Amino acid sequence: MTTRTPTVALLYPGHAAEDDYPLVETALGGVIRLPVIITDIESDDHTVAAMRAVGTDTPLRDGARRAARYEPDALMWACTSGSFLYGWDGAHEQVSRLADVVGLPVSSTSLAFAAACRELGVTSVAVAATYPTPVADGFTTFLAGAGVTVVASAAHDIHTATEAGTVDGDNLFEMVRSADSANAQAVLVPDTALHTIGWVADLEREIDKPVLTANQVTAWQAARLAYVDVAAEGLGALFRPSADEVRWAPSSPAARRRSR
Repeated sequence: MTTRTPTVALLYPGHAAEDDYPLVETALGGVIRLPVIITDIESDDHTVAAMRAVGTDTPLRDGARRAARYEPDALMWACTSGSFLYGWDGAHEQVSRLADVVGLPVSSTSLAFAAACRELGVTSVAVAATYPTPVADGFTTFLAGAGVTVVASAAHDIHTATEAGTVDGDNLFEMVRSADSANAQAVLVPDTALHTIGWVADLEREIDKPVLTANQVTAWQAARLAYVDVAAEGLGALFRPSADEVRWAPSSPAARRRSR
């Protein structure tokens, strides 16, 4: 008898870094399928109005309808700003409305960030944001609703998702280093338009603390929705075993001093 692979469909706005998700599937050894369904957008500008527009009910419901061919066990709204800009309560209402329509568990990237912080026992973070300041500030407000304090934040004024999708590894490392703070237990890197999956483990070694990125936490939350236990090398602290414990301790006092 053939065993069906758990499947979580990812509703992804436009095109930028959706090719991160096949890398996650490979790293996890094929224990979960993460098909990407591109949702319609009018603009990928990193403005509050444009990013709220990508998260309205119409594109999400259309994406969910097209995802049905994969017979998913759950759906993820794979967008950070298109969820956190609705606020803590609004982000929950957004996925609840979609869940009522499709009859499946639904979550989003922003809610995944909050869940990942709880999983790692993280309450103070630094944020390395691609966005201009008005959008980045919305993430800080959202995290406060989850009981997570942003102690340092760097907004990098990347004005479109398309542009974010072209950021290379060197610039990603500089973004994370510039945002880090000795008072932060982890560095959060929102924006599913940013390629990060291939660099998460190296980023954590570089700054000696957990790094949570948008595509990483989206995949992790997808596995939770499908009740799939996942552990993998190369995907960061979040994907290591013993997730019920705080799993990171800086390697040395010297390493702690390297984090500004």
